[in-house]
Amino acid sequence: MIEYPAAPDTPRSHLPFSPCTRVGDLIFVSGQASVDATGQIISDSFEGEMRRSIENLRKVLETAGSDLAHVVQTRNYVRDASDLAQFNAIYPDYFREPYPARTTITNCLTEALRYEIECIAVVKAT
Repeated sequence: MIEYPAAPDTPRSHLPFSPCTRVGDLIFVSGQASVDATGQIISDSFEGEMRRSIENLRKVLETAGSDLAHVVQTRNYVRDASDLAQFNAIYPDYFREPYPARTTITNCLTEALRYEIECIAVVKAT
């Protein structure tokens, strides 16, 4: 069975996609960017956008029955390659060893965004 977990405070986009999809014990989270609860982009420094994006990811995961500790893979989109050192310095604030599998792509976002993250996670055991 496919579920689409969402709560009133789950960050949502005005675009046609769900914040996440849950299939059994797997959760697939759509790309989370630096947006507010209504999906409006909040421009900030790279660090500010990265932290807001990961906090949005955290909210989506919690709604679906998981958390950052249960993420098995992340895909990260960094607009400017010059931000990679800062990205690698901030990442361990949210993900611990052994780290999830990870892909990072640079020079791929529009001027509107500096960072975006998506993930695959498992449901927390109850």
